[in-house]
Amino acid sequence: MKHRVKHWAQMALVLGAVAGIALSYPRVGASQSTAPPSAMRDGQHDFDFNIGVWHTHIKRILDPFASSSASVELNGTVTVRKVWDGKAELEEIEADGPKGHWEGLTLFLYNPSAHQWTQSFANSKVGTLSSNIGEFKDGRVVLIGQDNSVYDKTILVKAMWSNIKPDSHQYEESYSNDGGTTWVRSFTANLTRLKQ
Repeated sequence: MKHRVKHWAQMALVLGAVAGIALSYPRVGASQSTAPPSAMRDGQHDFDFNIGVWHTHIKRILDPFASSSASVELNGTVTVRKVWDGKAELEEIEADGPKGHWEGLTLFLYNPSAHQWTQSFANSKVGTLSSNIGEFKDGRVVLIGQDNSVYDKTILVKAMWSNIKPDSHQYEESYSNDGGTTWVRSFTANLTRLKQ
């Protein structure tokens, strides 16, 4: 029961924060296209590959901007389900590693006007919300945002899903502290399907 209350409290935190983000986010890219709206691809099903229960093996670089390559590895389960008739997805991550148990909660929202996705994430260790926005293109999903919860200054974060197959895919995060000129990998997760 305690776990279920914690789960709903986390979901309420994410949903409340995402509502504020959705109201304040500009529609990135919506006015940049020269194609008529009817010709634009509907990306509502871009993340359908992610639905299901997955085993995840995570490798996290402790300080990707440092010259050392110290890292930590975790193993766990990722559960992703559709909400709002497929216009959104809710992802729950549970993993264990040398520093103990770790949990994350992600809400993916599709904006049909901008033809883009927003990823809003919070984890049990930090308890702050970060968001990325972007789209599916050339066989992969790339979302970019800002984060100031890890370092004293704001950095750019690039989230990317690639090597997408019916029963496996890869998730990767990279950081940039120079406005996107260079990127360093900070987090990699290899996922293999356990069940639909």
